[in-house]
Amino acid sequence: MERRVAEGLRSALGPLGLEAHAFKVGWYNAVLQPAFHLPYPDDTLAFVVLSTPSMFDKALKPFVNKERLKIIRDPVDQCVSHHLSRVKEKFPDQRVDVMFDYEMLPSRKPKFLAQTAAHVAGAAYYYQRKDVKLDPWGKKIFGVCIHPKYGGWFAIRALLLFPDIQVPLLEQPTPVDCVSTEEKRIKLLEQFNFHWQDGRYRDIIEVKERYSEEQKAYFATPPAERFRLLGLSQEAQRITFH
Repeated sequence: MERRVAEGLRSALGPLGLEAHAFKVGWYNAVLQPAFHLPYPDDTLAFVVLSTPSMFDKALKPFVNKERLKIIRDPVDQCVSHHLSRVKEKFPDQRVDVMFDYEMLPSRKPKFLAQTAAHVAGAAYYYQRKDVKLDPWGKKIFGVCIHPKYGGWFAIRALLLFPDIQVPLLEQPTPVDCVSTEEKRIKLLEQFNFHWQDGRYRDIIEVKERYSEEQKAYFATPPAERFRLLGLSQEAQRITFH
């Protein structure tokens, strides 16, 4: 069953520049405090959804051209939401719960910890302070995921959960430890924490593909001004549909 779902997701999401990586809820819950646990049995099948550099041209721009007047919030969020709701329709016999990376619980905690999900699914390695033996910092340091193919040129967008599918025999993949030296890990965490705006941390490894100049400009622009870059007027942003 897991294989059939995984293949269905791959065929639906791959052409959009999106990846889906399977994991068991128990793998995720095992590495987090109870306050962050996903409220499902340990063997529940889940997928973490990533956007790759090609998503901008394959999914976002066509979506904006087609849905121009219906875009009333962040175009990327709305694009991903649109495509994942269509994916759900491919599994009419299954309950599919979707959580997005920007969604919050009433407690103001995120609905899920995106980087932890990517790590336990083997999609990208989550480098944290604990991965450095001789810690040179005396302050809070945030961790960052690095994808073996795209480095830091990707984003974690959502979780898909299949509550009715239990996968006790699913084997956990190990994420590729592509930043394997102490020196490079320190460099990665310093670039991400202190110089993240310049994006150098994204190229900590040799990457197969990165964001285009157009895409870099888009993500470097404050969200309220991104509509203009995509040829959307502020009017389109304000229209609401009942």
